[in-house]
Amino acid sequence: MTFADTARVSVIAGNGGKGAVSFRHEKFVDKGGPDGGDGGKGGDVIFVANPNVNTLVDFRFKPELRAENGGDGADRNKHGRGGKNLRVNVPIGTMILRDGEILADLTEDKQSVIIAHGGDGGFGNAHFKSSVRQAPRIAEIGEPGEKFEAMLELKLVANVGLVGFPNAGKSTFLSVVSNARPEIADYAFTTLTPNLGIADVDDETLLIADIPGLIEGASEGKGLGDAFLKHIERTSVILHLIDAWSDDVYTQYLTIRRELENYSDNLAKKPEIVVLTKCEGMDQELLHMQVESVKNAINGFPADFDGASYGSKAPIFPISSKTSDGVIDLLRFAKRMVDDEIERVKTAEEIASDDAGGDLPTITLSKKQVDEAWTIEKSDESGSESEADAIFIVHGAKIEKFARRTDFSNWQGVNRLRDIMKKMGITHELERRGAKTDSKIRISGHEFTLFENENHKLSLPDLSR
Repeated sequence: MTFADTARVSVIAGNGGKGAVSFRHEKFVDKGGPDGGDGGKGGDVIFVANPNVNTLVDFRFKPELRAENGGDGADRNKHGRGGKNLRVNVPIGTMILRDGEILADLTEDKQSVIIAHGGDGGFGNAHFKSSVRQAPRIAEIGEPGEKFEAMLELKLVANVGLVGFPNAGKSTFLSVVSNARPEIADYAFTTLTPNLGIADVDDETLLIADIPGLIEGASEGKGLGDAFLKHIERTSVILHLIDAWSDDVYTQYLTIRRELENYSDNLAKKPEIVVLTKCEGMDQELLHMQVESVKNAINGFPADFDGASYGSKAPIFPISSKTSDGVIDLLRFAKRMVDDEIERVKTAEEIASDDAGGDLPTITLSKKQVDEAWTIEKSDESGSESEADAIFIVHGAKIEKFARRTDFSNWQGVNRLRDIMKKMGITHELERRGAKTDSKIRISGHEFTLFENENHKLSLPDLSR
């Protein structure tokens, strides 16, 4: 299977259905009342974290994610059918971004979130009947669903991340301790994509991520590893593997450490365990020299990390994946280190949350108050100094929603919007700012005059007959 950890997609929620303008037509009833039904709600686009999906490659061949539109209302108070939601399965660890802003970060199995909301259906004319409006010819159009370009980015979720030079023994280690079956061979860059494996540690498990080998300059785009370093950003502990038979383990250690530091402070400061691999058959004196070389490199590295308070900057474990010598002890130590790091992060977040809250009460607006709030912006796009050329732009969640559902081809529908503006106090403020009868008002991209002009009315048939 081809691995892909990024994809760009168009997310399109369903539009709401149109409300209907209809009147009852019954025998012996001269003028029946309004019976136009409401339009159905458009479908939502919902992303779901699925453990059976491992890559984003499918989205490169299907870049448009579209939910179903709501059905239109009909006569006899028949409401339109709601549009079917689109459920999109993505790998665990997928982030959904819009214009660089993270909309969701799906890190748990079956976690789901609505990424794009479908538009509400428009009301039919039956909704607008009142004692003074016996035969309303008003119906709303459906509200458009949300539509935007989204960036999908996959960052694997694992407890432990494996780093090291190509051919350091990472894939062999992962195949021995877990159920993963990465490609293994005696040459550099055997691993071309990230691999995940689950290691059993006594009665518990560790999720381990192996990424392609790093080389000097990887953080700047050299080799293969730079594109995959992000996959160990979520890990609690880094296992830094070094081939014990390398001629210069001192330089190899420092090279990888500098690449982590250059990539991000987050990686550079993660708790680390150094693992000398392929130690089978190695003379004990030579192994001791290699361990001391790594210790000297660790002590000489200036990065600010403390090995999760284990008494030294990073513990060192000589192992042999081939014979399993030292492997179980390493896994047990790594599990304790992961648990400690998870607890440390949790405690730090709780302290930060308490500090942010403080002892002062927080005064906030209710959702209703936020929705009903509005602002007015005066714009002169023509460049003319004439007051008549000014456009008054009204912003606000509630009034913009009404505007999106207004049928601007129906003068009665526009008058209803004007009535709503008057009730909300918008009209009074527009007049206070100098708006006149024919002043242009713009709401949610639609333009109309502040007050009704007889010339703007359309000649519409009387559907109540």
